[in-house]
Amino acid sequence: MKNKKLLSLGLAASMVFTMTGCGSDDNKDAGSASKNTEVPSIDQIKVGEDYKDIKADITILTNRTDIVDTTYKDYAEQFMKIYPDIKVTYEGITDYAESVTLRLTNGDWGDICFIPDTVEKSEFGNYFVPLGDHSVLNNTYNFVTEKTYDGKVYGIPNGGTAGGVAYNKKIWKDAGITELPTTPDEFIKDLQLIDEKTDAIPLYTNFAAGWTMGAWNDYVGIASNGDPDYKNNKLLHQKNPFTKNEENSGPYAVFYTLYEAVKQKLVEEDPASSDWESSKKKINDGEIATMVLGSWCVEQFKGAGDHPDDVGYMPFPITVGGKRSASSGGQYAYAINKNSSADNQIASMIYVKWLIEESSIFEDEGTIPALKGKDLPASLSEFEGVELLSDNAPLEGEESLYDDIRNTAEVLSGDYPVGQVLEAALYNSSSLEDLMDDWNKKWTSAQESYSVEVTE
Repeated sequence: MKNKKLLSLGLAASMVFTMTGCGSDDNKDAGSASKNTEVPSIDQIKVGEDYKDIKADITILTNRTDIVDTTYKDYAEQFMKIYPDIKVTYEGITDYAESVTLRLTNGDWGDICFIPDTVEKSEFGNYFVPLGDHSVLNNTYNFVTEKTYDGKVYGIPNGGTAGGVAYNKKIWKDAGITELPTTPDEFIKDLQLIDEKTDAIPLYTNFAAGWTMGAWNDYVGIASNGDPDYKNNKLLHQKNPFTKNEENSGPYAVFYTLYEAVKQKLVEEDPASSDWESSKKKINDGEIATMVLGSWCVEQFKGAGDHPDDVGYMPFPITVGGKRSASSGGQYAYAINKNSSADNQIASMIYVKWLIEESSIFEDEGTIPALKGKDLPASLSEFEGVELLSDNAPLEGEESLYDDIRNTAEVLSGDYPVGQVLEAALYNSSSLEDLMDDWNKKWTSAQESYSVEVTE
């Protein structure tokens, strides 16, 4: 399989940019911004009251090509009734992460985008306008820590998700399964029952799409060990983090789950030819029983066919010390182009604030609202007794260390490392123990390259 390395954005760091800084709202009464107007932070704006006379034409890049001309167009039209002189246009991009990564380097990509995972925290300031101070915005919005660097927030998420597994409830019931699994081995046994008693594909990997495989990386943190301090702090200093433990928890357990499912042929016959778009309807129709993705997928699966009530969502099957936990974090985060005009930056700030505070986007997409204090989505109803936690912020001075280590080690960085697990099991080219030993060596080497103090 082709090795999909992360595209480097380093070359853009040397480019010269001009950014309008965040400041006070002293000039807002003038209505429209000028080239000398300071761009306010998002918390300083009152939607529907401020900047009513501003004129701007803003473009938003999105990965949601399926609703760019329907739901998202409707949001834009609702907003333009409040701000008729701000024209909002969405541009849908199929190969989003790679395409936007390349477009960011020239600065001419529009006004608002979802920050691709390829952009490291230390590079945020090269491309995006600070939306405000973390100490302020963290009191209002969920998940902003994930897109914060040096005390400044550069992205606010398009809702949040919980880490778990999407499944077709009818198929699981037809297989005679009455209780959801709580361990990797229970999960594999349930997939075996589905394989024996139904015609559905037990676990669909969506390997060909690439980015879908990255969901497995997300579960090495809270879902695998119940510790919100693990991913951004302890993992970076841990010796051989991919080693198996007696409880079958931790990072090893996550990849064990995938490896065993593939090895026992409980996945699609040819993962290389899997198809993301058609898989949505197949899990709705019961042709697919299970997919490992964040909870953001539930509403898409429900809307893809005639059986929305059959689509459910369960916690990832790992238990630590008798307790189960699930990570909750932001999905793609809205960011604003630092090269846009001051008018467009302010108009973009207003639109983002309207989306996350006043539109129906979180109800429509079934995500955890970015605005604190709102209700959790119905899709998480089966998480009763499971503690929802978010990763703690990195230690001061180590804000980019997670990205540095995983990218240097080429482990937990994008979809290809997870693909190695699938390939090893599919072609019987390596045992999981040998593969994880190789990952441990790469992790150790990366730790050494950054002079990281390692604990047992």
